[in-house]
Amino acid sequence: MHESDQQIISDLRNGEKQDLAFQKLVEKYQERLYWHIRKIVINHDDADDVLQNTFVKVWRNLKSFREESSLFTWLYRIATNESLTFLNSKKKRSVLPLNEVSDFLLENLESDSYFDGEEIQKSLQKAILTLPDKQRLVFNMKYFDNLKYNEMSEVLDTSVGALKASYHHAVKKIEEYISKLE
Repeated sequence: MHESDQQIISDLRNGEKQDLAFQKLVEKYQERLYWHIRKIVINHDDADDVLQNTFVKVWRNLKSFREESSLFTWLYRIATNESLTFLNSKKKRSVLPLNEVSDFLLENLESDSYFDGEEIQKSLQKAILTLPDKQRLVFNMKYFDNLKYNEMSEVLDTSVGALKASYHHAVKKIEEYISKLE
């Protein structure tokens, strides 16, 4: 049985229980965060690396967690930022022009031996990869992670109205992309 976030936070602040509490935090959130990160960076190995970096950053910043947001929101924000930082560093190190990063991610999707989706899933993923970063992120968080707009607003530090607009535009672009395939 998973402990409540409040209990985990309390134990994280207790020096004697901190290591075990962190282990419980990782067990509780690693799979959910992995899939969130994976949808951003696409590649399995990259997602593993970013997830590890996320938990390192969480460990280092435990003392600065002020509980102004939920533990889940705080973890998601760190995972999102680490994912975007990873993609930005990949863009900088790459010889790809910035606008071709979606082509790079698409290539990762095509060659990913861990992706076992059907053609329709692959088509959806390809459509998602054509979106600008912000729209892709908002679409994934809403569609796959079922986050509410107010939760996304806390994670991304963006207004609910802007998030709704981003999601709406993302859906329209995905519909256009898929309709061209038919």
